[in-house]
Amino acid sequence: MTAQELFNQLNQLDEHVRVEAKRASEVGASVLETVCSLSNEPGLGGGWILLGVAKKGGVLFPGFGTYEVVGVDDPDKVSADLASKCASEFNQMIRPKIEPATINNKTVLSVFVPELPDSQKPVFLKKRGLPRGAYRRIGSSDQHCTEDDLTTFYQSRQGETFDGGIVSGANLTHIDPAAVREYRKSRAEINPDAEELRWDDAELMEALGAAKVSDGGLTPTVAGILLFGTSAALRRFFPMTRVDYIRVPGREWVKDPDHRFDTVEIRSPLIRAVRRAFSAVFDDLPKAFALPPGQVERTDDPAIPSRVIREAIVNAVMHRSYRVSGPIQIIRYQNRLEIRNPGHSLKSEDRLGDPGSILRNPLVAAALHETNLAETKGSGIRVMRELMDQVGLTPPTFESDRDGDQFIVTMLFHHFLSPEDWEWLRRFSEHALSDEEARALVFVRETGAINNLAYRDLNKVDTLNASSHLRRLRDRGLLEMRGKGAETYYVPTHDLLLGWPASTHGNSGNLAGKSGNLTGKSGNLAGKSGNLTESERQGNSLLADLSEEIASIGRKTDKDTLMGLICKVCARNEMSTSELANLFRKTRQHMLDFYLTPLVHEGRLVMTIPDTPHHPEQKYRASDLI
Repeated sequence: MTAQELFNQLNQLDEHVRVEAKRASEVGASVLETVCSLSNEPGLGGGWILLGVAKKGGVLFPGFGTYEVVGVDDPDKVSADLASKCASEFNQMIRPKIEPATINNKTVLSVFVPELPDSQKPVFLKKRGLPRGAYRRIGSSDQHCTEDDLTTFYQSRQGETFDGGIVSGANLTHIDPAAVREYRKSRAEINPDAEELRWDDAELMEALGAAKVSDGGLTPTVAGILLFGTSAALRRFFPMTRVDYIRVPGREWVKDPDHRFDTVEIRSPLIRAVRRAFSAVFDDLPKAFALPPGQVERTDDPAIPSRVIREAIVNAVMHRSYRVSGPIQIIRYQNRLEIRNPGHSLKSEDRLGDPGSILRNPLVAAALHETNLAETKGSGIRVMRELMDQVGLTPPTFESDRDGDQFIVTMLFHHFLSPEDWEWLRRFSEHALSDEEARALVFVRETGAINNLAYRDLNKVDTLNASSHLRRLRDRGLLEMRGKGAETYYVPTHDLLLGWPASTHGNSGNLAGKSGNLTGKSGNLAGKSGNLTESERQGNSLLADLSEEIASIGRKTDKDTLMGLICKVCARNEMSTSELANLFRKTRQHMLDFYLTPLVHEGRLVMTIPDTPHHPEQKYRASDLI
């Protein structure tokens, strides 16, 4: 890709997973972090950095603006410095392809960074070491590798996985014979001639990786206890590894602890838990009456196709992190179903649904596949999207929350373009909406937000078309743009929601604190009764008098000064971690670890939801002490 093509792409799509813009008068830490992330990101194939380009736009509204060429003053020196640092400052030698070019009569540098082979990952900055010196390319950002990321890199080199590790203190008495019989029965239904069906239980456990030879005998592995463990073994070794089915009245999470909701706890070996969870959800879903042509008997079709529910539950069980002590939660609201599992996706969000899987628990996945409960080709998300589309339902949305270390699937019960939808869309006839844009407006009305990925899934268009259509809806005053780069998303304006009953959209928005990721969290940027966009406008006006102070913040600003300014901002308006991170040009985790947490401990800031620190709607306001 030429430098001019990269520059054009930045102005059309902003920064994204494969393209990053840097002012870069010198080769600093930010450039090296991007080099590291592009070298590490699995399956990306590398990416480009365009040096000598900067973004226009204000500090308070970082999502707006285009890119301009500022040029590189001494391209030969910068090129030599970058090549030298790529060869010496990482644990592996990186050889970027650096090419000078001229755009608008100024010199820029196009830098292609190749993805390194699995055998050389993780790449990290030697001075920082692991884990702080290793990065992955997530969307348009360079993010520190998590423990799971590093484990995945090492697994690809060594072939060892967490679910294949021996469980200390366990023995074969902790394996439930009934669960093993259930596996045999399911396997025989798929392939009655399967060789492993002729083996005894001990041989079968070893063949499945459910047990390994240790100290002269067989000892269950993590996969063995999870798949076939007795109830006592599951409580002893993995006490929080269960599936909770929760029924919540209304459309939002109940904050009042006195307000009861129904919960079913499923604590069984996975070979049985998947079916129990599916039955609990499927039997409880609302059903729609149908009378197929030529038939005299009615059918009751579930609000969501059964295979979609099964795929979502199996995906949660198969890909969750069993290092994290926490349950899978299936939450049934009035208008949607959410499935949350511990552990973010090991695949980048923009590649969810692409063929191929990065398996966190390959032994668990293999056993579920052999009993026809799961597939291992990475097509589950694509199947879910296609099946929902076939029955006219809103496509499911997916969020991989690295900060919260969880993965969330949201499925709405809403059918697209009903007579009520068409009646509502007539209000916007003067805008000559296309069918794609009409679907997008219905989607954003129901969910509270839309991003480029959701628009593409919804309308089967490419990235450039999705971006163009969304900006057109923004220019028509129907959508309001938030976030920046790959984290850009759009929320409904007051004009869009005007006249639509508040009960249908009041709390159905599903954007969490991390900008631009469509989520199933109970937080919403559509706001109660659809008014958040207005309140955000008021919040921005409250911050206007601080714009010069905010603009003066730089890399060398001391911590006390920045903490004081954060308190001033939060004295004017309640702010989330992501909003503050965007405002002060910090990563979300850096803002949380180095500023917000200390300020709360000092009593200078207070949480709006103090009883639930990690609540998706958590915000901060200044205390009376400042």
